[in-house]
Amino acid sequence: MTETVLRPHAEQAYADELAALAAQDERERPPSWRLSPWAVLHYLMGTTLADGTVITPKYIGPRRLIEVAIATLATDRALLLLGVPGTAKTWVSEHLAAAISGDSTLLVQGTAGTAEEAIRYGWNYARLIAEGPSEQALVPSPVLRAMRDGRLARIEELTRIPADVQDSLITVLSEKTLPIPELGSETQAVRGFNVIATANNRDKGVNDLSSALRRRFNTVVLPLPDTAEAEVEIVTRRVTDLGASLSLPAEGAGLAEIRRVVTVFRELRAGRTEDGRIAVKSPSGTLSTAEAISVLTGGVALAAHFGDGVLRPHDVAAGILGAVVKDPAADTAVWTEYLETVIRERDGWSDFYRACRELTG
Repeated sequence: MTETVLRPHAEQAYADELAALAAQDERERPPSWRLSPWAVLHYLMGTTLADGTVITPKYIGPRRLIEVAIATLATDRALLLLGVPGTAKTWVSEHLAAAISGDSTLLVQGTAGTAEEAIRYGWNYARLIAEGPSEQALVPSPVLRAMRDGRLARIEELTRIPADVQDSLITVLSEKTLPIPELGSETQAVRGFNVIATANNRDKGVNDLSSALRRRFNTVVLPLPDTAEAEVEIVTRRVTDLGASLSLPAEGAGLAEIRRVVTVFRELRAGRTEDGRIAVKSPSGTLSTAEAISVLTGGVALAAHFGDGVLRPHDVAAGILGAVVKDPAADTAVWTEYLETVIRERDGWSDFYRACRELTG
């Protein structure tokens, strides 16, 4: 079944690695955890086990941040992963839940339309009308199910949820209980329960967390990659993984084009070329690592289906243009200026310049 799924859950895709870690994990595990904090750390950061099993890194970045995140989940504090778009917040959240609970699917997707029932509970209205309030008519939310089973619940884009709905979490996080007044009862969390939330600190249409709710979270800020080498490694790994899942040729993810795309994104984000010599204007978009992965995966698909299977500048040019130019008026001017003052003059980039210039017009 997993082979036919477009994107298996983390606990499915990395089942062998999780099993290998569990088999060699002799350290103490918190209640209901599948792995010890030590093993969870090595699952996220990667290692080679004593029997030679290679655990691939799921997160490339500061080790200490992941240690803090894991230690938080071993306490009664909830975890908030905060950062700009594309800093792997959702990715880290999923893999933490997979390693700790063996289940990353207890998920609430935050939107402006998320209702309180998505965090607390709802009702099967046919049974409610026929039988009145009962345990059988109750529809538990992912958070309520996690409380009952001692697992981790995930809340994506917490700050997109309306403020009054956000605050329905306060009692859950502080008292570790969820009252169900219609039944005259409550659900008390089983040991092992906790919440991982993610939030974007640079997006429009967000709702600030109340001070009462923010106090219930320990916040870990996930940064953009410090160096070009780190970002190239992240992008290369993800493009290769995505290419494999889509049956695209592994050789299509050419390192030279990955370096070019990463360089363009980093320079436009920073407003300066990497050698520090030329100041450039930044476009309106974030140009995240996730967008670079998307541009390159699209390029690999173009090369595989309409080229010779080797990633070339014209395969990524359209993707870069689409990622940079979000505002047709302002961003086109920014991109054209960068193209003419930086890329045109850069040694070895003439083919890349021609491909981008042809599309820009």
